[in-house]
Amino acid sequence: MKIAVLPGDGIGPEVTREAVKVLEALDLPGLTLFDGDVGGIAYKRHGMPLPAETLTIAKSCDAVLFGAVGDPDCDTLERHLRPEQAILGLRKELDLFANLRPAKVFAGLEHLSPLRPEIAKTLDMLIVRELTGDVYFGDKGQRGEDSQRTGWDMMSYSAEEVRRIAHVAFRTSRARNNKLRVTSVDKANVLETSQVWRDTVNDAAGPHPDIELSHMYVDNAAMQIISNPEQFGVILTGNLFGDILSDLASAAVGSIGLLPSASMGERRTDYGIFGLYEPIHGSAPDIAGQGKANPMATILSVAMMLRHSFGREEDAVRIEAAVEKALADGIRGGDLGGSHGCEEIGDAVRERL
Repeated sequence: MKIAVLPGDGIGPEVTREAVKVLEALDLPGLTLFDGDVGGIAYKRHGMPLPAETLTIAKSCDAVLFGAVGDPDCDTLERHLRPEQAILGLRKELDLFANLRPAKVFAGLEHLSPLRPEIAKTLDMLIVRELTGDVYFGDKGQRGEDSQRTGWDMMSYSAEEVRRIAHVAFRTSRARNNKLRVTSVDKANVLETSQVWRDTVNDAAGPHPDIELSHMYVDNAAMQIISNPEQFGVILTGNLFGDILSDLASAAVGSIGLLPSASMGERRTDYGIFGLYEPIHGSAPDIAGQGKANPMATILSVAMMLRHSFGREEDAVRIEAAVEKALADGIRGGDLGGSHGCEEIGDAVRERL
């Protein structure tokens, strides 16, 4: 079991360190970890945010555990040298087209959500976002000047791009095993791209008759996530809509310090599907090195990694239960209104594991 550990910048090394301790506490057979530099620290050491040796390590492993990138010292660099190019480069080079982002309000933390507690406690969904297509990667440009200045960005999806992300959503819904329900989100009433999306998703649903499929326009989906989140199991959507809806769902949880994510492709290893796992928060340079960061999102990213890339559901559930127990026992970082530090939180999760 080979895992590339890429801590990155800011609080990345701190939260990754605690997550690795949890992983090692499981005493998994054949576990080998490989360290690599990414982001600002990689630029300072190697002259580029994603060194060739780091990419080689990632490609040789079964999964990647990623911390965070972002360094104010690098803000004035040319764009291709900035830390954020590391994660974009990894997604491209590793063909990670499917982003999985769970959003769940933990028991006892409903008061931190901007939603009413009785609504917040029902929020438990997974957003499956296509990551390498859509308007972000289409033809784009500008022409003209002043009042005649015009910009354009082309939105497009091929049926094959939609089909492969749809199958990820159906498989993931089955793996969650609590709500066998996929809601595909589009804007098929006005966008031809969305009509191709909807038709292809319907076709892809054929091999998954046990999964309930429904469709929803993106504007209605945004409203429903806030007003009636209980109806959702897995939300399947494109890059642009997924970018917006996943941030909306994470805000409804109440803290980004609790939210893991996975980026996956189609490459299979001896254990499962290769993926990159990371907390959704950034490098938080303002608190870096102070031991204040909450490592729970990174720890939960390890649980996702064990579930999706290694098929170790029991170990994933154990980690998630340990995090839930720690929260129930009042172990909370500053993002949750508590005073526990990064290492203290990591120790508490391991004790409950």
